[in-house]
Order: sequence, then structure tokens, then C-alpha cells
Amino acid sequence: MYTLKKSLGQHFLHDENICRKIVESVKQNSFHQLLEVGPGAGALTKYFIQLKDVHFKAVEVDDEKVAYLIKIYPSLQDKIIHQSFLDIEKPFEGKFTVVGNFPYNISSQILFKILEWKEDVECVIGMFQKEVAQRIAAKEGNKTYGVLSVLVQAFFDTEYLFEVSENSFNPPPKVKSAVIRLKPKKEGIIFRDEKDFFLLVKTAFNQRRKALRNAVKNLFDENMLKDEIFNKRAEQLSVKDFARLTFSMK
Repeated sequence: MYTLKKSLGQHFLHDENICRKIVESVKQNSFHQLLEVGPGAGALTKYFIQLKDVHFKAVEVDDEKVAYLIKIYPSLQDKIIHQSFLDIEKPFEGKFTVVGNFPYNISSQILFKILEWKEDVECVIGMFQKEVAQRIAAKEGNKTYGVLSVLVQAFFDTEYLFEVSENSFNPPPKVKSAVIRLKPKKEGIIFRDEKDFFLLVKTAFNQRRKALRNAVKNLFDENMLKDEIFNKRAEQLSVKDFARLTFSMK
């Protein structure tokens, strides 16, 4: 069969009810190209390869799982990208959907990679550690609201779909899980420059307990820092607040 590798954060989904719920969540949106991240032993893959008129690919870093998948599902022979998701080039030309039981140890990095492809990603359905899923969907004023919340929500509408018990996995992780859906915003957030926006958000949350004035003082002129908004802490600013502030940066 195959072995489970802790070093790769492998916890394989075996609950068929949850598998079907994820697949149905994916099918609620129309798509023609689908990328599965970390198919593992194929719990979700077996459903995706049955979809008609869909160009399917899966990205898997583990040699043993790649060999196992191709043996069990021979139609995957030319559909597996045998690399780490973090190292691959954009897998399709044009629009595509991303789905996966994301390895929890690199789930934030996976999202940042998806942000690099945001012009072509039409939907993301992802399984995350519950706390990470809550962070992604959190609104300003919430203690879990942070860099990930702002950067993802600047480009995607986030929807917290459902939670998943530890017992749905083999081996059971020590944390609860949740599935979220990301869809591109119909009206994008307007900022001066994307690099400025990312820099401002990361700098502000780097010292999240301090007033914004102290956390980002090197990014603004002294006069601008007198504005009342700088009395707030980073977690009190909305995504639009951060975007507006980019127009006043040095």
C-alpha cells in the first residue's frame, strides 16, 4: 500500500461523507480546469477523474504516493505534477479552480502562491487547520484577524463552509479542520500599488499590539502620521482602510 509521512504533514481523509461534501462544493461552480493539491491516496481524486469535460491535474511531492496513485488510477499517468506545490509553475493557461486537503504545515504558503496566480484562479476550495481557516475568514476587530486575512480578502471573498472532525482522517490530527471557499471579488480593492499594499499590511501586523503610528512610522511622512486612523491598531483596520492608506505612503 503506502506509508504516511509526518515530515510531509500527511493526514489522509477517509470520511466519504466529507469527501462528497468537498466535491459537491467544487461542483457548485462551473470550471473546465481543476488542480488538486496533495491528492495523497486519492480520497478526492477518485471523484475528480470522473468529471466530464474537465482538464484535471494533481500536484504531489511524495514519490510513493505518485506511484500508488498511478497504479490504482492508471488514467492519472500524465495528470500528476510530481513536485512540491510551492515550486511548480502555473499549471494551466487561462482560468482554473484549485482544491485540496492542503498539508497544514505549508497551508499559508500555499495561499500566498495562489495569490501570485490570482488573475487566473476562479475558485479555491481548501481544507485547513480550523484556526487557519478562521484566520483567513476573520474580519477586522477579531483577534484572529491578521496578515493572511487582509491579503486574501483583498482579492477573494471568503466563505467558511464546514468543519471536519479529527476522526475523518488517518492518522487523526491533533487539531480540528475546516473547509473554506475563496472566489475572486467582483469589485477589486483599489490601492496605489500591490507591493506597497503587501508591505504596509505585513509591517502593520509585525507589531500588531502597537498603535499603527508606531508600527508603520517609517512608511509615512510625519504630518500624515497625525491622522486619527494611526491611533488604531492593525487589527482594527479594514481591508479597504489598508488599501486607502497606500495612497499616502512615502
